[in-house]
Amino acid sequence: MSASRTSRRIFATVLAAGTLIGAAALPAAADGHHRHAPRSTVVIGEVQYNSPGRDDHSNRSLNGEWVEVMNTGRHAVNLRGFTLTASDGARYRFRAMRLEGHSTVKVHSGIGRDSSHDVYQDRHSYVWDNHRDTATLRNDNGRILDTAMWGRAHQGGHRHH
Repeated sequence: MSASRTSRRIFATVLAAGTLIGAAALPAAADGHHRHAPRSTVVIGEVQYNSPGRDDHSNRSLNGEWVEVMNTGRHAVNLRGFTLTASDGARYRFRAMRLEGHSTVKVHSGIGRDSSHDVYQDRHSYVWDNHRDTATLRNDNGRILDTAMWGRAHQGGHRHH
C-alpha cells in the first residue's frame, strides 16, 4: 500500500470517528441542558447571620442580621421576583428594584424603610440560624443563582455558584 493511500485511510477513519462523536453529542446539546451554563452576575455577598450583641428580638437586633446581594456585572439588573430563602423555607421576594452594576443591597430581617442599599423583610423574628443554615438566591424564574452555607456541617461556610 502506498503512503498516499495509507494517509487517505487514516484521514477517512479520523473523519468518520469525528462524525460519530459529533452525532452522539447532538442530542445532549438539543435538549437545552448545558454543562457550563453562564454564571449570573447577581450573587450572594457577605452574610451576617448572627446579629451582633444579644438576640433580644428588638428591631435593631433583627436588622443586625442580613444577607448582601451583589451585582458583579457592569449593567443594572431588575431584582423584581428574585427570592432569598433560608433552609427552613423563610423567603423574601424582591419587589421592583434596580440594582446598579457593581453595587450591593443588604436584605435585613427586621422592619425598615427600603432604599437602594438596604431592604427589609419586615419580620418580627430572626431568619438566619446562628449555628447552621443555607441562604439561596433565585432569579424571577426560580433558577438558583447562588447559595451560601454556614455551620457545623459546613465548617466555615461554603459557596456554590
